[in-house]
Amino acid sequence: MKRTIGLGLLLTFLSPSLAAADDWPTYMHDNARSGVSDETLKLPLRLAWDYSTPLPPQPAWPDSAKWDGWSKTYNLKTRQVFDRVYHVAVGEGAVYFGSSSSDQVYCLDAATGKKRWSFFTEGPVRLAPMLHDGRVYFGSDDGYVYCVEAADGKLVWKHRPGPHPRRIPGNGRVISVWPVRGSLVLQDGLLHGAAGMFPSEKVYVFALDPATGEEAWKTPQSDLPVQGYLLASSTRLYTPSGRNNPIVFDRGNGKRLRVVEGQGGTYALLTGNQIVFGPGKTGELGLVEGDQQDQLAQFAGNHMIVTPSMSYLHTDTHLSGLDRPQYLAHSRIRKALMGEHRGHRDALKKLGADGDKAEIKKHKEEMARISTRLQEVAEDLKKCILYNQLCGQSLSLILAGDMLFTGGTGEVAAYGGDSGKQLWKHKVDGNVYGLAVAGGRLFASTDTGRIYCFQAAQ
Repeated sequence: MKRTIGLGLLLTFLSPSLAAADDWPTYMHDNARSGVSDETLKLPLRLAWDYSTPLPPQPAWPDSAKWDGWSKTYNLKTRQVFDRVYHVAVGEGAVYFGSSSSDQVYCLDAATGKKRWSFFTEGPVRLAPMLHDGRVYFGSDDGYVYCVEAADGKLVWKHRPGPHPRRIPGNGRVISVWPVRGSLVLQDGLLHGAAGMFPSEKVYVFALDPATGEEAWKTPQSDLPVQGYLLASSTRLYTPSGRNNPIVFDRGNGKRLRVVEGQGGTYALLTGNQIVFGPGKTGELGLVEGDQQDQLAQFAGNHMIVTPSMSYLHTDTHLSGLDRPQYLAHSRIRKALMGEHRGHRDALKKLGADGDKAEIKKHKEEMARISTRLQEVAEDLKKCILYNQLCGQSLSLILAGDMLFTGGTGEVAAYGGDSGKQLWKHKVDGNVYGLAVAGGRLFASTDTGRIYCFQAAQ
């Protein structure tokens, strides 16, 4: 079953602040971290160039333990993977990325891969820069937010969100007590970010004037860190918290609203008023709606791409296409039924074995009816899966036009969005945790420190 998506509808659905058609100006394309571009690449692709940095990335955190003995959970997922590769931002014919090894931000020519300029900070730059209006914005573990000119890397301003320039040993380097580990997002004239990963020293979520670096607001918190790529909607700011669950703020004034429920992780995306995040301990994505705190649905998977009509789910071994509206409708029914079931169960506990027999019978009959209905809904959910194809690349996923691109160990591939069938594949060196599409090119970043550029074969 082929689904077509109108471009105007898709762009409106994803985020109120999006890139120009041929750009990829921030991590995963936009403030919703959708991983979706309207560009269509013509297959087959050929390797145009690859750029090798002097040193590979130095991630802040090692892989997770293989198992959790306390909970007897095995094959644990690494929940903090935001800096495994040099993720790129692409705009105006240039490629920009930060280095956690050389403490620099680089600018390359998108057509040739030749270095144009680099800018030094005093600490690792772990997150991709953000491009806007001829300027490049990024944060560093040295505790500063930087703004430089996109054309030549000249410093425009820098700002320290933390209260003091004090530095300490951390993650094998000397870093600020308040490293900028929450990526920058620009929405409606405010540049948002976060500094600090030690709650005992306070963690600061902030908004700056992008022209001057002056603070518009700053909110301290003392219970959770902020590490990873922030997300922004028209009214909300979402901050990932490493292995913990995302925190939701009012984007206008910085008021902290809630922490959503889930299994934690730094992977997240927004779909309208819904947040999807994970991968938890075992590769599980949770979906939380609007101003809710608890999850509406859970998916076994590492990544998800969402359009108005389809959700594409990416697991360790498969790529699936789901009828999104139907799946969400059945999930809401299931959530309501489970709530009713809990209500009857709690009523039975309150009645006890010596309670009113008629009341006990009534609650048991209702629980049996709801259980039968839940089984029916489970079957309805299975019917929403339009295809489930084998996929050998499990580390990254994006959508460009009607094609899905995946990154894995030693290769990058393309799949048809309507069928999930593999259409193209190319070998690379390393694990592909980062993908981007811009200007008719596919960019793949690996954990060896290499950035590959592919374009249509002539």
